Amino acid sequence: MMRVAFDTGPLHGPITGVGRAVEAMASHATVDLVPYVLSFRANLRPNTVRLPYPAALALRSWGRFDHPRPDRHLGDVALVHGTNYVVPPSRRPRLVTVYDCWALEHPDTVHRDIGLMMNALRRAIHTGAHVHASSHATAERLRTHFPDASITVIHLGAPAFVDARAGSIDGLPDDGPVILSIGTLERRKNLPFLVSLMKDVIGKVPAARLVIAGGDGDDAIAVRSAVENSSARVRERVHLLGRVNDEVVGRLYHRAKVIAYPSLDEGFGFPVLEAMSTDTPIVASNVGSIPEVAGNAALLCPTNDHVAWIESLVSALTDDDLRNRLIDNGRRQRAEFDWNRTARELEHLYRNLADGA
Repeated sequence: MMRVAFDTGPLHGPITGVGRAVEAMASHATVDLVPYVLSFRANLRPNTVRLPYPAALALRSWGRFDHPRPDRHLGDVALVHGTNYVVPPSRRPRLVTVYDCWALEHPDTVHRDIGLMMNALRRAIHTGAHVHASSHATAERLRTHFPDASITVIHLGAPAFVDARAGSIDGLPDDGPVILSIGTLERRKNLPFLVSLMKDVIGKVPAARLVIAGGDGDDAIAVRSAVENSSARVRERVHLLGRVNDEVVGRLYHRAKVIAYPSLDEGFGFPVLEAMSTDTPIVASNVGSIPEVAGNAALLCPTNDHVAWIESLVSALTDDDLRNRLIDNGRRQRAEFDWNRTARELEHLYRNLADGA
């Protein structure tokens, strides 16, 4: 069976959207994976190769040079797949997965380590690494940065999560229709804007609640400030739950009446597909890959357009005919995103790259 070196770094530590994608790619793989990690600190899963380089030094080097190469540590593999924006230099064919271009296009807003990853990504592409883009929207953006890059679009699949309908949720009263946002509190999620809508939303749907569930990111202070600076009436209808486990995520989706996704950019957008899985209508920004993934299963609004967002959220909360139409569309749309299909397309790409195609 074909052997592929496969970066499982995103599986060590708190699992983000990228981590969930990597875990699903690994669990559905139709080739023999050789998992590797660039980390001295991670508590490794069984049979994982630890590359013996300090991560920061390796990333600095990979952004400028074609060494150190990890080939002798990875053994006899057909190619190397970097699953999280970085693929090390190698004498074997290389594939690097890119989910979005936010860090490339907003370097001043990201952590220094992410900047090092982007430098390594640039050099990898310039030295011939093939790119796996998770959406056509991401591929189009990549081509503006790397006109000569070789890029293949392979959609990810719909995420799996714990189907937990029953039970209370700490920090959330049991009454009122819920507008739910799931994701790390980072700038591109545009959550202060979502909070700013609640004054007008509860003016039309007084019982409505906004629930934001996600770990702290680079916008956590701004999100909390947006809540604290709101009126008392708004503050009592907005709930910041922080990072929650998979069981609570399942409960939240089933409790929600609408999913709000006001992102400034997305390379894929798992919450959109999760909403479809639980028959929950979606209101989302019309940016990045969101229209591609959502299809006609969401109400799409221009970024930061208060009027459009308020009207769409209120309609999604109150218009039963609209809600049923969005739910039906979502069931059909979700079926287009299947991890087994992703695995087959990845194997096809692996074989083409290994054969020099």
